[in-house]
Amino acid sequence: MAFKTRITEMLGIEHPIVQGGMQSVGYAELASAVSNAGGLGILTALTQPSPTALRDEIERCRAMTDKPFGVNMTVFPTINAPDYKGYAQAIIDGGVKIVETAGTPAVREIWEMLKSHGVTILHKCTAVRHALSAERAGCDIISIDGFECAGHPGEDDIPGLILIPAAADKVKIPMLASGGFGDRRGLVAALALGADGINMGTRFCATVEAPIHDNVKQAYIENDERGSFLIFRSFKNTARVGKSEVSEEVMRRLSQPGAQFSDVRELVAGAAGRDLLVTGDLSKGVFWAGMVQGLIHDIPTCEQLIDRIIADAEAIVDQRLASLRA
Repeated sequence: MAFKTRITEMLGIEHPIVQGGMQSVGYAELASAVSNAGGLGILTALTQPSPTALRDEIERCRAMTDKPFGVNMTVFPTINAPDYKGYAQAIIDGGVKIVETAGTPAVREIWEMLKSHGVTILHKCTAVRHALSAERAGCDIISIDGFECAGHPGEDDIPGLILIPAAADKVKIPMLASGGFGDRRGLVAALALGADGINMGTRFCATVEAPIHDNVKQAYIENDERGSFLIFRSFKNTARVGKSEVSEEVMRRLSQPGAQFSDVRELVAGAAGRDLLVTGDLSKGVFWAGMVQGLIHDIPTCEQLIDRIIADAEAIVDQRLASLRA
C-alpha cells in the first residue's frame, strides 16, 4: 500500500516524505534525487550566491527531475540582509510552486510575493503558538520542528512526542513532523501522532546524492543519539550541531564566565562550515546534525532510503500493529 495523506495530495508527491532545506546541502543533486524517489526535494535559496544563481540552480534541478520540488527561503535577523525579494522573484520566475520558509516574521512579506503567484507555503515552526500564528497569516502547511532537530530547535525544549500531537490538536492545515525522523518507525509514529508526513534533514545528509564529503557522512554514522551539542543557548539562539573536536571547543569556550559570540566566531563561521562540507576536514568548523544520528547506520541512495522507509512502515502497520489487536 501507499500512504496517502493531505501532504501527498497537496504537494502532488507519491510519499509523505519531505527533504529539509539545508544550507550548503540543498543543491539540485540531492533535491532531484529525493523528488525522483517520490518525496519532495528542496533546494536552498541562500546556498546560492545570488538570485541569478538560484534561477540557474532551479533550471538545473528541473533538468534532473520531472517531479515536484521546492525551494527553501529562510529569513535571518541580520544587519546585512541578502536580497530576499530578489531570491523570491527568482523562485517565481523559475516556476517553482512549493516554498519552505523559516525565520523571522519578516518572512511574511515574502509570502505575499509568492502566494500571488500560486505558490504553496510550507512554514517551519518550533512552537505551537508560532504554528497557529503562521496558519492565521495564511501559510498552507506547517512543519513542526521538535527539540531533537538539527539547526535551530527554538528555546522551549519540547520534544516531538509532545510537540507534534500538541500542534495536531490545534492546527487545522496539513502538518509535517520534523526533528528526529529517519526510518520506518518515525514515519508511522508521526502519522499516529497526527502529522500528515515527515521532514528529514540529517538523514538525507547521509545519502549517496548528498553533495557533502564522505568524511562528514561517516561522522553521522559514527555519532550516536548523544552525538550533538546545543550551542548559543546563552544568546537565546540555540543551535544543534554534530559532536566533533571543534564543537567541543565551542562548548568549552562558551562555558567560560562572560563568554561572547566573538570568542567562537572563527569556529562557527558559515564559510568554515561550507569548507568542512566540501573538504571533509572536520577541524574546519561545525556541521549541523540532529539526534537522529543514533538511527543512521548506512549511506543509501535517496531512492533506497525512501523505498525502505515506506515498505518497512507498511509492514509495521500491516503486521506488527495488526498482530497486537485483541
